Amino acid sequence: MPKNLRQKPAAVRIAVINLMMMEIQALTQKHWPEVRPIYQSGIGTGNAHFSLQVPEWDEWDHEHVKNCRLVATENGQVLGWAALTAISDRCVFAGVAEVSIYMAEQARGKGMGKQLLAELVKQSEADNFWTLEARIFAENEASIHIHQQNGFRIVGRRERIGKLNGIWRDVVLLERRSTETGI
Repeated sequence: MPKNLRQKPAAVRIAVINLMMMEIQALTQKHWPEVRPIYQSGIGTGNAHFSLQVPEWDEWDHEHVKNCRLVATENGQVLGWAALTAISDRCVFAGVAEVSIYMAEQARGKGMGKQLLAELVKQSEADNFWTLEARIFAENEASIHIHQQNGFRIVGRRERIGKLNGIWRDVVLLERRSTETGI
C-alpha cells in the first residue's frame, strides 16, 4: 500500500473478505456496547487471557493506546476489535506495545481477524511503534496463526506461567519488529 494511504484515517479503508464488506475504523466509546460482548465471548472460550471479566469502559480506555484501537464492522455491526497496550511507561519502551484482538463468533475463521490485525500493524507503524508483542495461550492456534501471517514470530514459550480456573497454562510469546519504524 502506498505510504500516503497508510496515514489516512482507518475508517476510509475498506476490504472485501469472503464476499463480505468489512470496514475498519477507530474504536470509540460508542462501539463499547458491541465490543464488550465480543470481549466476553473471547474470554468465555478459555483461550483468551487469564482475566475472567471484561473491564468497564473507563478502565479499558485508560489501559489502551488511544491511537491504535480499531473495530471491524459489516453493515454497521461490530464483528471484532483490536488494540494496543503499552508494555511500560519508561520512555525507552515508548515504541513497544502488546496486541489484543478479539473476533465475534460469527466472524471467526473467515479471514477478518487477519485483516484487522494487518490494519493494526499499519496503524502502529504510523504511530511509531517499532515492536509489537503478543502473549497467546498455546492452545489458541488460530490466533498464533494470524499473528504469524502478519509477520510475528514465536520468540518463546512460558510454561505453566499462571493458572486459569485451577489449571496451569502455557503462553506463547510472539513478536513483530517493524521494517519501517525504529530502524
